[in-house]
Amino acid sequence: MIKKPDKQEFSVFSFMQPLSTEIWMYIIFAYVGVSVVIFLVSRFSPYEWRIEEMSAGGGFTISNDFSVYNCLWFTLAAFMQQGTDIVPRSISGRLASSVWWFFTMIIVSSYTANLAAFLTLEKMQAPIESVEDLAKQTKIKYGIQQGGSTAQFFKHSSVQIYQRMWRYMESQVPTVFTSTYAEGIERVRSHKGRYAFLLEATANEYANTRKPCDTMKVGSNLNSVGYGVATPFGSPY
Repeated sequence: MIKKPDKQEFSVFSFMQPLSTEIWMYIIFAYVGVSVVIFLVSRFSPYEWRIEEMSAGGGFTISNDFSVYNCLWFTLAAFMQQGTDIVPRSISGRLASSVWWFFTMIIVSSYTANLAAFLTLEKMQAPIESVEDLAKQTKIKYGIQQGGSTAQFFKHSSVQIYQRMWRYMESQVPTVFTSTYAEGIERVRSHKGRYAFLLEATANEYANTRKPCDTMKVGSNLNSVGYGVATPFGSPY
């Protein structure tokens, strides 16, 4: 038995959760890199240069729409799936833009598919999933009722992992053993996920359904035993 994980609180930057930090960094690097490529292509390609007649004094001037700022703006607009007033006219510029459009289509589609799930679903993942996970770590302490059937099971078990867990519980100071089930359950609730209580499955499932319903069972049963009910001789039951 462990305490249920707290519900996740969303922050202002929750919209970034569908993608990892590394992916966001790669997108930024790709954005800057593609902007630089488009700028260089527009510098070297003659199709991106225009000859314009000067209004005053006659003569001609050569201009190029893809300045540094316009390249950054064009790439950002493409990533946001918006249009701009300028478009590449050279084959190399259109090829670079097409590759960037395809990349943004994949990223935006993946992001949109995961955004709703990250913002609406509560992520409640238990820190441990089995007794093996519990035995391999030391961050979460675990204990049992002293002198009970569960204690006898661990004490006399021939399974190596259970023997190691028993030695760990015996060596803990302060003690991780409890005198009653109620004490163990209360310790689970008060230790904020830092204590796990090992008890019989029936009692575990019953306690998990009692208010405030803040505990849960993880992993499968460690052992199977039967219950017996004693009745006097001649009893109709």
